[in-house]
Amino acid sequence: MNCITILSEANLILNKEFQKNTSLDSEILLSKVLKINRNNLLLNLERKLKKKQIYDFKKLINRRKKKEPIAYILGFKNFWKQKFRVTKDVLIPRPETEILVEESINLIPKKAAYKILDIGTGSGCIILSVLLERKNCQAIGIDVSKKALNIAKYNAKIQHVKNRIKFINSDVDKFFLGKYDLIISNPPYIKNYIINYLEDDVRLYEPKIALRGGIDGYSSIIKVIEKSAELIKKNGNLILEIDNEQIYYVKKILKTNGFYINKIVKDLARNYRCVISTKI
Repeated sequence: MNCITILSEANLILNKEFQKNTSLDSEILLSKVLKINRNNLLLNLERKLKKKQIYDFKKLINRRKKKEPIAYILGFKNFWKQKFRVTKDVLIPRPETEILVEESINLIPKKAAYKILDIGTGSGCIILSVLLERKNCQAIGIDVSKKALNIAKYNAKIQHVKNRIKFINSDVDKFFLGKYDLIISNPPYIKNYIINYLEDDVRLYEPKIALRGGIDGYSSIIKVIEKSAELIKKNGNLILEIDNEQIYYVKKILKTNGFYINKIVKDLARNYRCVISTKI
């Protein structure tokens, strides 16, 4: 069997479960099995496959058929300018979250030695991307999940920044260490009941602890803002990812806790996504 034949078969299987991207998914997974990039695959569709390759590919297609996200099957996700290890213990990095990286590096002068805190670090993709852009900065990443922190530590190692970041297993409520020039957080902000209505890829596989924002979606956001008010230096910045519908209440919470709203950034879908504020 050659590549084009097995890809056609895989597309038929996935088309029964998905509305879009089935060809892309199949090509990515076959590329993984063959250990080549997708462009190379598309240039060699007549290539004959070995039995072991066919077996391995069908196993991956079966996982995808069950709605397992491509990133978890591959074991990595591209984010900002790098590739990050991901497992079911961490959220899959989203393109819209790159806004937090962009806004962070815009705030930090190139040679500045900022001390940064990342609350709910997950895979570490946000803070590690910032550290790669700003070589003199040091950081701490905290998370309630020990398994997530193991992934973050691995990513720090492969990105060669492990000497500039420390990871701590802690809830934000119980964290009291240090004062920071910049605090970054992408907290859980989805209302609990909405979790059941998310796409199967997310609902069935991504860690609920990193999604659930409480009954109203604000539980973690409020904790992050209140704790940041204690931990941040005067004139320090807080960069927070939020849901589009939360902007007005989040602004109110920030002002109540002594923050000035500098900027609100929309994502490519024109939804409010990121709030940048300063402690006054």
